[in-house]
Amino acid sequence: MSNDESRSLQVTQMTWEAEGVLSLRLADPSGRPLPAWEPGAHLSLGLGGGLTREYSLCSRPDDRTGWAVAVLREPASRGGSAYVHERLRVGEIVTVTGPRNTFALEPASGYLLVAGGIGITPILAMARDLHARGANWRMLYAGRSRPRMAFVGELLALGADRVVLHEDDVAGGPPPLADLLADPDPGTLVYCCGPEAMIRSAEEALRGRGCLRIERFRAPEPSVPAGGDAPFDIVCARSDVRVTVPASTSALAALAASGIDVPSSCTEGICGTCEMKVLAGAVDHRDFLLSEDERAAGATMFVCVSRATGSEITLDV
Repeated sequence: MSNDESRSLQVTQMTWEAEGVLSLRLADPSGRPLPAWEPGAHLSLGLGGGLTREYSLCSRPDDRTGWAVAVLREPASRGGSAYVHERLRVGEIVTVTGPRNTFALEPASGYLLVAGGIGITPILAMARDLHARGANWRMLYAGRSRPRMAFVGELLALGADRVVLHEDDVAGGPPPLADLLADPDPGTLVYCCGPEAMIRSAEEALRGRGCLRIERFRAPEPSVPAGGDAPFDIVCARSDVRVTVPASTSALAALAASGIDVPSSCTEGICGTCEMKVLAGAVDHRDFLLSEDERAAGATMFVCVSRATGSEITLDV
C-alpha cells in the first residue's frame, strides 16, 4: 500500500520511550481522520531546510486519530534525529508524506519477527496486528542494554511467552542469529529490521530459503563496478524528452536537472519514494527493496541509486 499524498500535521505529543528514543504523535490540526495504513508502513517527514527523513509507523493501524513514529538520537546524525530531539516541539506543524509500505506482512502459517534497536518500530506494529488476529508469531528483540530498548513493556504484555529479549551488555554480545535462524519452521516468514550487521547475519543464515523479509533504516555502502559507472540515456516516454545521465550523476539528479521532477526522499534506495515504471531497457538494480524475482522482472527502477545496464532505458515519466 502506497500513499504519496503530502499533508500538514501537528505534533501533539512527544514521549521518551527509552534512552535516546523519542516518539512523536502526529494529528490533523482540524481533527480529520488520517488515512488507513498497514504494519510495516513508513512516513516521510519534512524537517525544515529541505531535510526529509523516513520513520516507520509504530502506532496502532486502527487508530486514525493520529500517527506515531519513534526517533533514535544518532550520535553521528545527518540532521534528522538531531532536529527532532533538539528543535522540534509539541504544537509545531510538519509536512508528512505517506504512508508508504515496502515491508508489508504477507500471508504465512507463522511469523518470526527479528528487531534490533530502533528497528523495533515497524516490528511493534506487526506484533500488535498479529496478536489481534490470533496469528502464530514469535519475536527476538535485541538491544545494547535494557534501558535503550523502547516498548519492552508493551511487547511483554502482548505475549511474554512469545518475545525473547536479548540484551547485548548482559549476554556479552549480539544474538547468534546463525543459530537462531538455522532451521525455521516450514511456512514461516521472517521479518527483520535493525542494524546492518544484524540484517547481513539474517541474510546469511537464510540464504536461498526465500522466507526473509527485511527493511533497512540506513543503506550499506553502494556497490560500484570495478571500472566505474558508464553514462546512459533515459527516454522519458510521457515527457517526450531524452535525458543523458553522466557517469558521476544519479538518474534522479539528471532528471531533476532536465526539469523532470521525481518525488524522492532517502536517495539511498531504501524508502521507495522514487520508484518508476520501466517500459524498455534493463536495470542495474542497486536498491535494497526489490526481491530477486522483482529484479529479474525488470518492471521498476529506483532512480536515486539504480542505473541502466546498457546505453538507454525508457521510463514512464
